[in-house]
Amino acid sequence: MAMDEGKLKTLIQSAFPDARVVIEDLRGDGDHYAANVTSAAFKGKSRVQQHQMVYKALRGAMEGELHALALQTQAPAD
Repeated sequence: MAMDEGKLKTLIQSAFPDARVVIEDLRGDGDHYAANVTSAAFKGKSRVQQHQMVYKALRGAMEGELHALALQTQAPAD
């Protein structure tokens, strides 16, 4: 089952209201996305912690609706 790009963005922005989220459908199939997420919530966190925060925001979507996510995260530059 594919996930709509809008739903993916909404899930991330719900968890990180200040986030700049850029989503790209890598294959046009709704199963393989790249996401670039910039949020102040990531400040002081390791890359692993940042990714864990995003996966938590996806509420288990990686187990069903979303097959693959190439994730890039960062805190905004000061």
